[in-house]
Amino acid sequence: MALDIVRLLELTSWRAFDVTGTGRVLAGSDESGSTQLVELADGASTRLTALSGAVTGRYLPGERAVVVQHDTDGDERGQLSLLRLDQPRPGPVRLPELYPLVRDPEHVHRLLDVLPGRIVYSTNRRNGVDFDVIVREVATGEEHVVYDQGGMVLEVAADGDRTALTVPGGPPMSDQLVMVEAGRVRTLTGREVAARHTDIHWLPDGSGLITTTNFERDRTGVARIDPDTGTRTWLVTSDEHDLTGWPSPDGSTLLVQANDDGAGRLALHDAATGERRHEVHLPADGWCAFPLPQPVWSPDSRFVALTFTAPAIPGDVLLVDATTGECRALTDSAAQLAGELPVQPTTHRVPTRDGERLPCFRYSPAEPDPQLAGSAVLIVHGGPESQSVRGFNPIVQALVAQGHEVLVPNVRGSTGYGKRWYSADDGRNRLEAVADLADLHDWLPAIGLDPRRAALWGGSYGGYMVLAGLAFQPKRWAAGVDIVGISSLVTFLQNTAPYRRAHREREYGSLATDADFLHEASPLTEVAAIAAPLFVLHGANDPRVPLSEAEQIAAAVRAKGLECELLVYPDEGHGLAKRPNRLDAYPKALAFLARHLTRP
Repeated sequence: MALDIVRLLELTSWRAFDVTGTGRVLAGSDESGSTQLVELADGASTRLTALSGAVTGRYLPGERAVVVQHDTDGDERGQLSLLRLDQPRPGPVRLPELYPLVRDPEHVHRLLDVLPGRIVYSTNRRNGVDFDVIVREVATGEEHVVYDQGGMVLEVAADGDRTALTVPGGPPMSDQLVMVEAGRVRTLTGREVAARHTDIHWLPDGSGLITTTNFERDRTGVARIDPDTGTRTWLVTSDEHDLTGWPSPDGSTLLVQANDDGAGRLALHDAATGERRHEVHLPADGWCAFPLPQPVWSPDSRFVALTFTAPAIPGDVLLVDATTGECRALTDSAAQLAGELPVQPTTHRVPTRDGERLPCFRYSPAEPDPQLAGSAVLIVHGGPESQSVRGFNPIVQALVAQGHEVLVPNVRGSTGYGKRWYSADDGRNRLEAVADLADLHDWLPAIGLDPRRAALWGGSYGGYMVLAGLAFQPKRWAAGVDIVGISSLVTFLQNTAPYRRAHREREYGSLATDADFLHEASPLTEVAAIAAPLFVLHGANDPRVPLSEAEQIAAAVRAKGLECELLVYPDEGHGLAKRPNRLDAYPKALAFLARHLTRP
């Protein structure tokens, strides 16, 4: 069977959310059409939930129970519920069968941590903007406010009466590390320090924190931080790769991933010395961290559960034995391909106007359709603080199967290539990332592709890049597919959810001080220049990029007499999380591109 878009979208993938000391894994499976909880144990898979939208969860330590996080139709206002696994049930539960823990559908609640008998979560219910950190006793419902000093809390690590957390710093892509003890709040890193602090964990004796950071470095490494002084001691670093580390609960071992141009290289290290113990042999060149669920340790430090994807592996749960580094797959998503092999990418460095070398993956069809041979589709990731990695992407594989060459770049602003690269598009440098699209277009003849038949595809910030390419480089692009994209940086910041506005102004610029540039860098401002047909997808409940962003660009393009199809899904948010909607939208988008990129 050919790898058509419908078949690719119907493939099931799995992801790991939690693991016990016996190797029992709380996983997610999208077999039903959206990610639902399943439990993997003794070679069997048991379905736990059947909610209307995608869910995540964690085991409640010491109990046969799961804390479930869920929202309504992609509105991102997460609610928290409890699922008891020690009670017999005839099948997966629906929402009325879950025990409510934290329910307030007007506000956002995010599960941050699980402790014996307690959960730690953040919520913006106090004022709709700032996120407070709450510890809740599961049995009694008693709550204790840990932090209410404002900002979007990103991560939390609790240790008795002390809590470490991160909130956004002043510069883009920076995090302040904050300590809360006995009601006293102090920062371990200054607000204006341009450094990331992620994946924070206490050592079991409370003597220090382990974090991934690029404090005074270009590349991220793994460091121990003294909670009293903020002093950093580097444990594992690299001058070539960004590293991310996850310490075991007993503090003895570090799982470290090196980001090798979008492929994850895993190893287990001694947490005290940083010395490398074992390499973890993954099934292929692939990826097993953000934007996937992060690796998670079992409470006894025996196992690590991973979510893994590669170009030919839709998504599997892997279990790593921490004593040996042995890696075992608990699922086999590639078996669904029945021997049909997806295309593997080749890696390139594309020359730019200013002497940079832009990372890019190229996917080429094995047997190009003569009518589409030489056409190119550039897929730009969202974020912008994100990275296209060597994982499975059904859209990429469907476009290649249709006959297009697909280029997947990591334009400036992308993570995974050091602080200098991800900072290169900040604020008033926004159009430098857009100019990277022109450099990619200039490169097409060098690899035998037709620059007259090149299109852009992207979601969220990638959607902004699609619209910006069409507006600012109208003679280069033959078509564009915009998914939940920003058409005006001004109206986006005015209308996005209030709790996101300050967070995003750090990256794009402030409405108060940068309105002139935000207007200049908005595709809607130059909509009169757009000459290519446009295909737009959006979710009606999107709290990040409001539906109005899609509606205003579609109206302006149509007013020019150009083709512009706008598809809006009433039960979706920031992207298409439900398979029936993807099965409706993406075949139409592929047909749109085929129509406009066919040889004349």
